[in-house]
Amino acid sequence: MRFSDIQGNDAVVSALRNMVDGGRIPHAMLLHENDGGGAFPIVLAFLAHLYASASTRVDKLMHPDVHFVFPVTTGSKSGSERKPLSDTYMTDFRELVLSNPFFTEEDLYEALGIEGKSGNISVLEARTLLDKLSLSSVEGGFRSVVLYLPEKMNVQAANALLKMVEEPPESTLFLMITHAPERVMQTIFSRCLFMRVVPPAAHVESRPQEGEDSSLSDLAADLLEAVSAGNLLSVLEAGEAADDLKAREKQKTLLKLLSEDLRNIFMLQQGQENLVKVPAGEMEFLRRTALSLKKTFPRQAISHVDRAALLLERNVNQKILFCDLVAKLYMISR
Repeated sequence: MRFSDIQGNDAVVSALRNMVDGGRIPHAMLLHENDGGGAFPIVLAFLAHLYASASTRVDKLMHPDVHFVFPVTTGSKSGSERKPLSDTYMTDFRELVLSNPFFTEEDLYEALGIEGKSGNISVLEARTLLDKLSLSSVEGGFRSVVLYLPEKMNVQAANALLKMVEEPPESTLFLMITHAPERVMQTIFSRCLFMRVVPPAAHVESRPQEGEDSSLSDLAADLLEAVSAGNLLSVLEAGEAADDLKAREKQKTLLKLLSEDLRNIFMLQQGQENLVKVPAGEMEFLRRTALSLKKTFPRQAISHVDRAALLLERNVNQKILFCDLVAKLYMISR
């Protein structure tokens, strides 16, 4: 993969090329993509440029100084006697990337034989990586870590890697690809150069328009506005309105819209307004809400929204579910 093979994301590609050519490479970068949105090909092109004389081995994911970490769990291909680590699945991972570098998270789990399960990056994985990085590079240059979905690290794993990300040894580079930057541990997020990778032929996804059910987007906005204003009565009324939808598909859509709003609020609070692609009217609401909410709120709120979505799939009583959700959102906003 070469930079010339990348379609779109000209600013990101230019910045990465200039880093290598100018010899000013940050020790940690976080690339935010939509699922399957093209960050992995960009990372491979960057590494091929960095390891120019060994670019063929980079292309084949076989360079000894490039380490890959991705979420795994026990599956049919891991063998019951082995602990689930990225190295266990490396052959399957390599075949996936070589056949489709635009793979999705679902594609990954299917390739690893763990479809239907939720992968994670464990503390054992983190410690195994640290052991590798304690050794000198094989070929005397950079040691690079490509970490796919750092939001899948548990707290212990993230803490184990934090010191290395904060103060990496010379010529050690972390390249992380995330689908949910707000779920990446804040102390790791803050130490990375952040870049947004837009999918090919990207377009702005706005709220449901005229002719669609725009009331769901209005309800999501009403809830966040009530929470930011500290209006408990309005918060509870929004919870009742969510329950009144009854149709679970509409409730799922509501939770998705709420999650999108929270992610945009997170980006605004991080000073990344240029990465928030919404119509002007929505931007004003998001700016106002971002200013009135604590910076800890979006991360905590999204975890509660995600859990509500999971419980909704499991047919938990809707009234209890939404009453609990809005109450938690109100409490963490205080």
